[in-house]
Amino acid sequence: MPPSTISVVAVTKLDRSRSRCVRAPAERLSALRDVLATAKQSYWAEQTEIQRQAVIAWATRVEGRPEEALALMLRAVELEDKTEKHPVTPGPIVPPRELLGDMLLDMNQATQALQVFEASMRGEPDRFHSVAGAARAAELAGDGARARQHYARLLTIATTADGERPEVRRARAFLGR
Repeated sequence: MPPSTISVVAVTKLDRSRSRCVRAPAERLSALRDVLATAKQSYWAEQTEIQRQAVIAWATRVEGRPEEALALMLRAVELEDKTEKHPVTPGPIVPPRELLGDMLLDMNQATQALQVFEASMRGEPDRFHSVAGAARAAELAGDGARARQHYARLLTIATTADGERPEVRRARAFLGR
């Protein structure tokens, strides 16, 4: 399993009552990072470190240390921003900036989350999660115009999607469709 998948699975399965469910995958990511570094795979070692930082940030949030969690997630975003990428290099399954937006929403900081999701959209346009996050954040921040704009974009992106995602249902409800 690629390092980015391990961290996404860890975050997805996060039991908010116990952070230890995340600490073990973070340790595994540390070991993978070290193996990659030893093998002179510096790009992948760096990508693994970014994902490890994100996992630790969520664990820290669960442990009730929100300011430290934000600092850790910002560190993951900074590392991602500094990464030089070849145009055909695959991106992360969930970019750290999206995870930061999720964390800010989780901490009831919708205005800041909106800024983060919109920044993510500038760097990686039309990512479903970034657009959905921006729409929800705008809605929660009371910015109806931006919420409508992002929800409309989300429905455009999801036109050919299989199934009905909750984000699409929310967009339709918000837009009255």
